[in-house]
Amino acid sequence: MTDLPFGEVFFGLSWLDAIIRIVIVVLVMTLVVVYLTYGERKVVARFQMRLGPTRTGPAGLLQGFADAIKLLIKEDVRPRNADRWVFEFAPYLTFIPVFLVLVALPFAQDWGVRNLALGMFFVFAVLGLNIVGVLMAGLGSGNKYALLGGVRAAAQMISYEIPLVVALLAVAMVAGTLDLNAIVSMQDSRPFILIQPLAFVIFVTAMLSELHRAPFDIPVAESEIVGGYFVEYSGIRWSMFQLAEYAALWAFSIFGSAIFLGGWQFPFGDDWGWGWQLVLTLIKSLIMIMLIFWVRATLPRLRMDQLMSFCWKALIEVSFALLLVNGLFLFHEWPQEILAIVNWVGAILFLGGIYLRAARKPSTKNLVGSYKHAEVPNP
Repeated sequence: MTDLPFGEVFFGLSWLDAIIRIVIVVLVMTLVVVYLTYGERKVVARFQMRLGPTRTGPAGLLQGFADAIKLLIKEDVRPRNADRWVFEFAPYLTFIPVFLVLVALPFAQDWGVRNLALGMFFVFAVLGLNIVGVLMAGLGSGNKYALLGGVRAAAQMISYEIPLVVALLAVAMVAGTLDLNAIVSMQDSRPFILIQPLAFVIFVTAMLSELHRAPFDIPVAESEIVGGYFVEYSGIRWSMFQLAEYAALWAFSIFGSAIFLGGWQFPFGDDWGWGWQLVLTLIKSLIMIMLIFWVRATLPRLRMDQLMSFCWKALIEVSFALLLVNGLFLFHEWPQEILAIVNWVGAILFLGGIYLRAARKPSTKNLVGSYKHAEVPNP
């Protein structure tokens, strides 16, 4: 598979080709992030029977640009007790890895920054660097709430990376490759969500946790730790955290659509030009983003013990069971139809178990009775 050689065609320089691609992707990403914030506010407002942004520009379409200008002109304040270098460098370690992920993502056939043979592995490795930036922000702020938010975020991200990686490795076993472009090309007639629905459910659940989105937004809970690990940040440094969050949201959506929804391949194949393939990739990524917005507007926040218990007692076990089942089917060379049926049954049982667990009425004894009131001695 060859690349679309912008720089090589006009200038004969491969490094200029890479720079042009990166600049295009960064500019598009910045524009997408601006309108993702607007889109989320409008969608959540619709769920809550409100209007959302309406005053800045027609239908509020310029609200994101107004917010960006406001943040850029705000004063950049550093707390007195903060570690200067750790505090100032943390936003960059959160911001840069997200944009590095875009290097490996396939936007269309023969159109991307670079086609990496180990693209899926590259995404895992780069996203793991984000944990370092979050911890540095919590430790370097000199604030107990920021420290608590950073520790919570690190524990949550490390825990949920395990089922995320295992579920995607299960898909890689079926595909037989870690090349994202090759995985997309295999889905010309049948996307992997039809063969691996349980892996898709695990991926979406772990993705919500990695992105700190509801109901896994505990590290940035305003009611508990007043904003989380970036509570002491303001101005452009705070905007870098927000930009990284929404950029990661879009990157994960493109990544998930490439792995499970067929990317630019399904359902039209290679017959359409790269322009229409870009549109198809954008539509599928927007479907993933709308799913995330829907979950945010619907589900309440979990407690920290519930979040960690769900990961270590349910999600990790199910993901390893999926990996084992895929290995058995590949070893015995059974048809994919049987594998798809087993996965669908597993996905239905998993979601049904979560629903029954959540719908069960909590015991008053478990909530209140376990806390004994201290006896006050009589004077």
